[in-house]
Amino acid sequence: MVSSRCCAILRCVTCARDLAASLPFFCSELKGLILLRRFLSRLLVSLSVALGMAQPALAQMPVPPEVAARAYLLLDITSGQVLASKDPDQAVEPASLTKLMTAYLVFDALKSGKISLTQTFGVSERAWKMPGSRMFIDPKMQVPVEDLIKGMIVQSGNDATVALAEGVAGSVERFVQLMNEQAKALGMTATSYRNVEGLTEAGHTTTARDLATLSTRLMADFPQYVPYYAIQRYRYPGTPTANDTNRNLLLFRDPSVDGLKTGHTNAAGYCLVATARRQVPGLGEGAQGQRRLVSVLLGASSESARAAETQKLLNWGYTAFDAVRLIPVGEPVATPRIWKGKAEQVRLGRAEGVVVSVPAGEGAKLKSEVIRPEPLVAPLLRGQSVGTLRVTLASGAPVAEIPLTVLETVEESGVFGRAWDAIRLWIQ
Repeated sequence: MVSSRCCAILRCVTCARDLAASLPFFCSELKGLILLRRFLSRLLVSLSVALGMAQPALAQMPVPPEVAARAYLLLDITSGQVLASKDPDQAVEPASLTKLMTAYLVFDALKSGKISLTQTFGVSERAWKMPGSRMFIDPKMQVPVEDLIKGMIVQSGNDATVALAEGVAGSVERFVQLMNEQAKALGMTATSYRNVEGLTEAGHTTTARDLATLSTRLMADFPQYVPYYAIQRYRYPGTPTANDTNRNLLLFRDPSVDGLKTGHTNAAGYCLVATARRQVPGLGEGAQGQRRLVSVLLGASSESARAAETQKLLNWGYTAFDAVRLIPVGEPVATPRIWKGKAEQVRLGRAEGVVVSVPAGEGAKLKSEVIRPEPLVAPLLRGQSVGTLRVTLASGAPVAEIPLTVLETVEESGVFGRAWDAIRLWIQ
């Protein structure tokens, strides 16, 4: 018993002596590990700072200039994107911008053959006695439709506007009804018309956004009549010479501006919807290389102010944003698999191609993805909406979401083809 206890004690003494001898080594190793950890921590911090400094700054959306107006909206028609706005949905009086809708309906009547440019309309007592800006026609006259259009657009004649409304619809009241129906059809949900010329009247209101919608559709639906808005001077024979000048001052200052309409009442202030078309690099040749903007400016303080502020907006839009053509005209954005159809694939895209507006210098850093339902099953008709093209900057900031349509109809296949695809879809 004593012998075994002595052996145990001796073993403990030996272990203690060995541990004591090893302790300096362990302490040295521990100290080394602590120093290594501190070094690695400092290295990681240094790398993080260096990497952070090396990262490019995230692109910022351009800040629009200060614009002295009650409300405004700048739209890039080529890309369909709003570049800047201030209170675009605020209800305002449109003044003579009302005549954009009057013209839309007159152009539609011309296009459908209901009336012709050479046809003449009489001048009613109501038209003759209209207050405000006038073409100076009277009841003794029979005026050609084309001259009435010029009088309404160039001279902003309230008399010409009423004469056109009565000639197209039979009465002003019926024409106003048609204006409201057309506004609804165009998606101008915040617009309500009470007259055809734009004089102040309770409930006669619109918004900058709705006016941009109307202007865009007017130019798209009736391109053959848009040149009327670029006429600088016009007067009907026998009327005052001093009344021949278009009130859109930008037509005389900026050769890229080719329309559209001015407006003014005491309540509305000075208003201007102006459009410009400029050739820009990267979009293509000829008409495909032209970029069109439209500016809607409402409630400026003077005629000169509305022109200056509009010019400021248009110039800013062209310089602060680049137009980038992602997809050429007629080319598909995607050609996904389609089931139960006579074709194996369907072409999705935009008939006019895809153009986006991006902050200047960011065009080479775009990312895009197609978001669409799956699976796609025939039939799919040309023009049918199928999916969206989502475009973002490299930073992930959204640029645009562009609806995609079917470029070519894909009809259903025969019975056996549909049955075979049904089995394949079930297996998947």
